Amino acid sequence: MTLVLKTDPVNPDPHILREAAGILKKGGIVAFPTETVYGLGAIVYNEEAVKKIFWAKMRPMDNPLIIHISSIDMLEEVAVNIPEKAYRLIERFWPGPLTLILPRNPQIPKIVTSGLDYVAVRMPAHPVALGLIREAGAPIAAPSANIAGKPSPTSAEHVIKDLYGRIDAVIDAGETIYGVESTIINILTQPPILLRPGAYAVEDIERVLGEKIHIPEFARGFKEAETALAPGMKYKHYAPSTPLILIETDESSIEDIVKTTRSIALNYVSEGKEVCIVASRETSSGYRDLNVRVLVIGSRSNLFEVARNLFKTLRELDELKCSIAIIEGFEERGLGLAVMNRLRKAAEKKIHVYRSVMSP
Repeated sequence: MTLVLKTDPVNPDPHILREAAGILKKGGIVAFPTETVYGLGAIVYNEEAVKKIFWAKMRPMDNPLIIHISSIDMLEEVAVNIPEKAYRLIERFWPGPLTLILPRNPQIPKIVTSGLDYVAVRMPAHPVALGLIREAGAPIAAPSANIAGKPSPTSAEHVIKDLYGRIDAVIDAGETIYGVESTIINILTQPPILLRPGAYAVEDIERVLGEKIHIPEFARGFKEAETALAPGMKYKHYAPSTPLILIETDESSIEDIVKTTRSIALNYVSEGKEVCIVASRETSSGYRDLNVRVLVIGSRSNLFEVARNLFKTLRELDELKCSIAIIEGFEERGLGLAVMNRLRKAAEKKIHVYRSVMSP
């Protein structure tokens, strides 16, 4: 049985935080909201509790966890030899959805880092998450609170659907703010490398660093990294059970996107399939005459809205029991890079649209 603890997201009940922290201190695992997605946490120093996270999620053991902290003192407890540029980013972006790769303090168990000598660490910007860490009195290791490979949870309901009976408790504080995970940067390299795009745009981080960040192909979602320094670099992620077709775009007109999506949808409808289309607000009317379900994910001019709705929409596809789902791609700027990373990893098939020319 999983205990469900409800609290206000802005002014969390101290009794709830104390109860959840007590579970952690006894070696339990607790799901809790961050500003990005819900995380599944254990005290970082309790190796047996950390093992429970991998078991509950069915997560590969070579996929490291992010350490969540609530103070700079905790940062220096989990990492060593922290470079000056890290503190520049911390001053601007913490608390917030930025994860940094830093040298591991030897006291951090290697199960947390999947055997690596580096830690992924961040300070979440959610009152419940910060309050829980403070009440626990120790850093918390936490990946997303979902079955490995499935869309990340942006509400307690998502956590309960995936993990009820597999974890000790979940703190229900409503929906998360950003809806996609934190941005992960390895600042120990020159130039710094983006390991996972997320809720903070790379462009904003570059402005603070005063230098360009290298964006490898795996960070765009085109392939997996050979070694995972951080979550999201290896393995299939974020995928609904419903087969998903992604319509990629390259400076194409909206008319081209709609034309391609309609053509693919009509082929499946003619085969008697239940088709769902995930569209932008600007294009959704272009599918209303088809015998399909249309889900509006947000506006092309508001990628924050698209990102916030992404995982919730992918989960809705499974609830609708679609035979096939087709989703429009978005421009890779700002949060669009994070959105496209998730969609490429989730999709079974990608269709590329290049200025009125379609090629599989």
